[in-house]
Amino acid sequence: MNSPVKIAVLVSGGGTNLQALIDSEKRGELKSGKISLVISNKEGAYALERAKNADIPTATVLKKELGSQEAFEAKIKELLTENGIELIILAGFMSIFSEDFTSAYPERILNVHPSLIPSFCGKGFYGLHVHEAALAYGVKVTGATVHFVNEIPDGGKILLQKAVAIQDGDTPEILQKRVMEEAEWHLLPSAAEMVSAEILRKR
Repeated sequence: MNSPVKIAVLVSGGGTNLQALIDSEKRGELKSGKISLVISNKEGAYALERAKNADIPTATVLKKELGSQEAFEAKIKELLTENGIELIILAGFMSIFSEDFTSAYPERILNVHPSLIPSFCGKGFYGLHVHEAALAYGVKVTGATVHFVNEIPDGGKILLQKAVAIQDGDTPEILQKRVMEEAEWHLLPSAAEMVSAEILRKR
């Protein structure tokens, strides 16, 4: 039996999507991959606590300490290599990688975006901004998308999408929570399993 694909999850904040992945692994749904490293680009991110509670090794890489995007990306690459990482998942990771970085991991970086791409995506569309834009535009349906990451923000191949209805009285915060609960927390573990299984097949 092939050993599971080693996954690194990159985080910046509370880590709810990381938790969804951890829970999915515990339930045996994410079985082709194993979360083997959590990297944060913010000191004290609560996601690091979630990782520690699940006995997953962690690292913090701060761009301001390293001085440049190149040095920041080089440090992350070094950690990925040291830990034998084969799949990278961005879970609320608030940093855009250069083409230099993304091209080193073709179809090996996953991201979850809180809208149905191509709506409300690309530069500047992250976090609550996405939900504010959806509500301002007046769409009746939003959702989440898991896609591969390339050099274009939210521009990589789409893997999975799930629609979520917008309800009367929604605020950006209420909508954000519903999109997470109904879409993101289901899609991301499913995509992680799908891509991990594919990597195993090609080994």
